[in-house]
Amino acid sequence: MAASVASRGVSSEPAPDLFTSEAQALEHVRSVLAQPDADAATYRQSLSELATHYERLMRETRRLIGRSDRAEREMNALNMQLQTLARQLEYRATHDALTGVLNRGAIIEMTTQALLSTGAVMIVLDIDHFKQVNDEFGHPAGDAVIQGIVGCLRKIVGDKAAVGRVGGEEFTVLIPGGQLEEGVQMAEAMRQAIAGHVFPHPVNRSITASFGVSANPVGTRFDTAYGLADTALYHAKRTGRDRVEVADESS
Repeated sequence: MAASVASRGVSSEPAPDLFTSEAQALEHVRSVLAQPDADAATYRQSLSELATHYERLMRETRRLIGRSDRAEREMNALNMQLQTLARQLEYRATHDALTGVLNRGAIIEMTTQALLSTGAVMIVLDIDHFKQVNDEFGHPAGDAVIQGIVGCLRKIVGDKAAVGRVGGEEFTVLIPGGQLEEGVQMAEAMRQAIAGHVFPHPVNRSITASFGVSANPVGTRFDTAYGLADTALYHAKRTGRDRVEVADESS
């Protein structure tokens, strides 16, 4: 009987799982998402690999869709997991892990596009004496201060502008198509919100921030727009901190 079965080319070994590579891709992405210190490049690479597996999965879905209800349900479940993980990877590739605002690369890209299409107001802000907070209370307290600052910014900005974290204690607020007066008013409102916020234990005091504002017409280069706002920020720091300064466009 064994010889007869072998002669017909029938194998007793189980058929290979068609979705082994997709299952491995899911596990790999889950491991990446579990890494709290993974950088944007890692997320983008994982997203690219996930997209490749997703395309293959779609082809397999079309081929197998009519074979059985069970197979269809399994494929749909895998598709949903892949789409969810893809959204998570895309979010993590463009957002700061600590605060949830846009990361440096994403806010630069958004600002560059706004400068090409509508012009933009850029507000650059820096937390005053932040190093002292870290030195006195430790980095966990410093992280809590940064999160509190972002909470103040979001209350003022709403959906009128985008907030990005460009450095440890430095942030950029982008107003696409905005006017200088609008930017100055928003910066002043953010300054007051931060100065009026009392940070909890162990800081137990208020923190201030300094602001620089630049208004930039269509076609302005990012480096120029950012440089103007950053120079204004430096002037605010040099003249006492907890201030809003406007860029001198003639310089």
